[in-house]
Amino acid sequence: MSHPNYMELAAPGVRGLQPYQPGKPLAELEREYGIHDAVKLASNENPLGPGALAVAAAREVLTDLSRYPEGSGYLLAERLAGKHAVTPAAITLGNGSNDVLDMIARVFLGPGIEAVYSQHAFAVYPIAVQATGARARVAPAADGSSGPAYGHDLAAMAERVGPQTRLVFIANPNNPTGTWLKEAELRAFVDDLPDHVMVVIDEAYFEYVDEADYPDSSRWLAECPNLIVTRTFSKAYGLAGLRVGYAVSDPKVADLLNRVRHPFNVNTVGQVAALAALDDSGHLEETLRVHRAGMAQLVSGFERLGLSCIKSVGNFVAVDVGRPAAAVYEGLLQSGVIVRPVANYEMPNHLRVTVGLPEENQRLLAAMKKVLA
Repeated sequence: MSHPNYMELAAPGVRGLQPYQPGKPLAELEREYGIHDAVKLASNENPLGPGALAVAAAREVLTDLSRYPEGSGYLLAERLAGKHAVTPAAITLGNGSNDVLDMIARVFLGPGIEAVYSQHAFAVYPIAVQATGARARVAPAADGSSGPAYGHDLAAMAERVGPQTRLVFIANPNNPTGTWLKEAELRAFVDDLPDHVMVVIDEAYFEYVDEADYPDSSRWLAECPNLIVTRTFSKAYGLAGLRVGYAVSDPKVADLLNRVRHPFNVNTVGQVAALAALDDSGHLEETLRVHRAGMAQLVSGFERLGLSCIKSVGNFVAVDVGRPAAAVYEGLLQSGVIVRPVANYEMPNHLRVTVGLPEENQRLLAAMKKVLA
C-alpha cells in the first residue's frame, strides 16, 4: 500500500498549525551542550518547587497507582467550589489549564466561527482556535497611550467582536508580557459583550498579583453567565509536573465542558497534591516572598545593564535586550542559563525571564552582562 498524502487527510485547521514550543528542559541542554548544573528560568515554574504537604500527599498514593483516578475529581472539585463560593457543578478540572482552554475551544468554536484575542497573548489561544477550524481575529496590543504598552487593548478587542464571534480570550495577567487589566475596565468590557459571546479570563498567575485594583473575576460569575475563569496549580503552587488546572463557570457551561473532558484527565497524584497545596498557606506565602525579592533583584539588575523591562505582575519579566534576542538567548544557553525567547509572540528583541532563587537570578544577570559585552 502506498503512503497517502497525510497533509490532505488532516483537518484543515491542523494543516498549518505550529505546535506549542515549551521552554528548553535542563536535560536537553545537557545533552546538546554538555553543560551541567544549568539554571532554568524559562517556564515560569516555582523555584521553590512543591510544598512539603503536597509532596507528602503525593507519596501516600504512590502504592495505589494501579487504580484509575477519581474520574469526577470529587474532593478537589468540592474544595475548589468552596474556595470560589460556587457549587461543585461550576468546576471543570483539567490536565493543566491548557487542557481546559482546549475544551472551551472545542465546545464553542468550529468552521465559520470566530474568536478574539490580543496580539502578544498566550500562544495556546491561537493553537486552540486554529485546531477547531475557527477564524482568529487578533487585536493589536496597546501602544502605551491608552494602556500599558504590549498589554490588551480592550477597545480594539471590542471592535473585532462580531456576529460570528463566540469566544474572547483574555489573559490577566498576560503571558509573556506580564501586563494586566484593572477591575473597572475589565468588568465593563465583560458587561458590554453581546449575549452570544463567551469570555475566557485566564488567571494562571493570579496568586502573584499584588495590585489593589486587580480583580478576582470568579466573583463576577453570578452576574456574568457568559464568563469562564481558568486557574492552575502549575505556577504559585509548584505542581507544574502534575498538570492540574480548572475552570469556574456557570454550571450549564461547565456541563458542556465536562462533556468533552477526557476521562480521568487529572491523575490521582495530581488531585491529592492539589488538595494538599490548598492547605499549605505557608508555602504559598514563602513563594510570594521569594518572588517579590527576586523580581526586584532582576529589574534592578537589568536597569544596571541599561536594559528596559515591561512592568510585570506575573512571576516573570520580559526584558528588551536592544537587539534580536536569538543570539543573546544562544549565548545564555552556552553559559548554562535557559530563558525564553519570545519572537513567536512578535517580540523579537525580548527575552522572558522567570523569577528564580537569588543565586539563580544573579547567575542570569552575570551571564547576561557577559553575553551582551
